[in-house]
Amino acid sequence: MKKQVLTGIKPTGRVHLGNYIGAIKPALELAQNEMYQPAYFVADYHGLTKIHDKEEMSQLSRGIAATWLALGLDPEKAIFYRQSDVPEIFELSWILACFTPKGLMNRAHAYKSIVEENAHTGRESDTGVNMGVFTYPILMSADILLFQTDLVPVGKDQIQHVEIARDIAENFNHTYGDTFTLPQHVIEKETAVLPGLDGRKMSKSYNNTIPLFEEPKKLQKLINKIKTDSTPPEAPKNPDDSIIFTLYKEFAAEDQINEMRSRFTSGISWGQAKKELFDVMNARLEEPRQKYNELMETPEKLNEILQAGAEKARQKARPFLEEVKIKIGLQ
Repeated sequence: MKKQVLTGIKPTGRVHLGNYIGAIKPALELAQNEMYQPAYFVADYHGLTKIHDKEEMSQLSRGIAATWLALGLDPEKAIFYRQSDVPEIFELSWILACFTPKGLMNRAHAYKSIVEENAHTGRESDTGVNMGVFTYPILMSADILLFQTDLVPVGKDQIQHVEIARDIAENFNHTYGDTFTLPQHVIEKETAVLPGLDGRKMSKSYNNTIPLFEEPKKLQKLINKIKTDSTPPEAPKNPDDSIIFTLYKEFAAEDQINEMRSRFTSGISWGQAKKELFDVMNARLEEPRQKYNELMETPEKLNEILQAGAEKARQKARPFLEEVKIKIGLQ
């Protein structure tokens, strides 16, 4: 039996290096192993918690789909779909909601951070919280559990959501017997929290990201903005403490990485290190960037691929959802 791997990205902004290194790259690498059955999706209904503009939602959703394909996802070898095209997810989400204690949602990081910020600024505790934000972890649990997922590649900030899915699954299994697979998270430990341009966690909310498919001139300007210390050019530098080296490792070949590590320890200027980073990133992303732009210009092709993937997803989801409904007495 192949292990099911599943991951999705919500369309709340352009895909950036944090998305790529934290989720997309490890997910695609897992898919190369014949032990795994991969599933990837565009989490458009998750994006609805923030995006309420029709054109923006459509454009960002296409961008997520085009990114997966441009980076090498083969829709013939994986289940690749748009979340909103698989209604079984949302039916299961309601069922799971009925097995989810409200207290568990109260402890979800995203909701807690909003409540704490509101308290800090003297506003009502739930200001800015829609029910989509509050129940977000339940929908994510449905995404995961519907496909009997074994492994979920995520960034460090998403580990709690996988743990919540396990908690909900265990609640259901305790009542109705062994039904849901208990998922495990998979993270890239070395890049669990990727720093952004200003040294804080790379995040759209901080406006400190580097878009994955930025045009070369803009990419170089962004790389030049990466915050560094005042170490003199000739002074040795610790590569393991440098965001520049961390990013370099994700795009360079093994021999290049070893050489750059040596140059850090013997002394390299930050300006030169940033130039070297741009060179390897731009070379690695040139072909995927071109394919991404081509896909964005042919939305009908993207839609055709996603519709075919949704049918594959539903073929897998429908029988299992029926099994769940039988167990709870609805069939």
